[in-house]
Amino acid sequence: MVAPAPMGAQGRVFELEFGDSLNGKQANMAGSSLLVLIDDIATVLDDVSLMTKVAAKKTAGVLGDDLALNAQQVSGVRAEREIPVVWAVAKGSFLNKLILVPAALLISAFIPWAVTPLLMVGGAYLCFEGFEKLAHSFLHSKAEDDAEHGARAEALADPNVDLVAFEKDKIKGAVRTDFILSAEIIAITLGTVADAPLTQQIIVLSGIAIVMTIGVYGLVAGIVKLDDLGLWLTQKASSVAQSVGNGILRAAPYMMKSLSVIGTAAMFLVGGGILVHGVEPLHHAIEAFSAGRGGALTGALLNGLVGVIAGALVLAVVSVVSKVWRVFKPAN
Repeated sequence: MVAPAPMGAQGRVFELEFGDSLNGKQANMAGSSLLVLIDDIATVLDDVSLMTKVAAKKTAGVLGDDLALNAQQVSGVRAEREIPVVWAVAKGSFLNKLILVPAALLISAFIPWAVTPLLMVGGAYLCFEGFEKLAHSFLHSKAEDDAEHGARAEALADPNVDLVAFEKDKIKGAVRTDFILSAEIIAITLGTVADAPLTQQIIVLSGIAIVMTIGVYGLVAGIVKLDDLGLWLTQKASSVAQSVGNGILRAAPYMMKSLSVIGTAAMFLVGGGILVHGVEPLHHAIEAFSAGRGGALTGALLNGLVGVIAGALVLAVVSVVSKVWRVFKPAN
């Protein structure tokens, strides 16, 4: 029976494959991950807004103030639903960490060779999600999107539709994305403390998991409540406060739309980066090409390009498999 590799050797493998240091690599990952999560939550809020409007009609709720209504529509849902949605995703994120921290320790101790393939599967999924969004914007016209939106509204108007289940289903998608991003950051963290005693590894991993979750979702909550801050400022007596508030209300919709675009790009950067780091020859080739040609920026763009190509390939495979499955699926 072959004894497991020493933790020190595993730590060096993690360092070589997933970054030279915790500070540089993890800071970059955290920034990109935040953009992906904001985009995912913005999508959830947009879908939940449809459900909320239907629920409001059923309860005969009336919103009389146009300014308040516009502020509520900035992030896609009524103000009282924004924080609960973010909190629901944050709770899912904490559960992800509760699963990932012990799983990372066990995998590192007993099957360290599985870390890279598992992360690459997650990276491929991120690229797939990103390319699916990209393809949707090119393959579907605005009329088709409006028709789809109307069909969803009609379906949700059905009294038999479980609105709570609808919201939970949408939140699950954001939690799945969080799982992949969290796994990457925890893997990087584990690589930096691989030589430390087990107790210290547990403390560091748990601390990073808690701080990361609170920091990311605290910032997300602040972003989705910008509209409320703007509305609050417009109700102040000061003309300066009113001007700032109106500026926030005007800028917020554009900011949310830009975050959606940036979030999709971050999916390719993060997912492509994971795939590149998992294929050592490709990683070294990109590093060599980037040296003297823009450095980190060129490397990031090439990672993103790999992410786009990988996303297109995965989407093509998924589409073919789905069509074949529909043809040969046994009748119920």
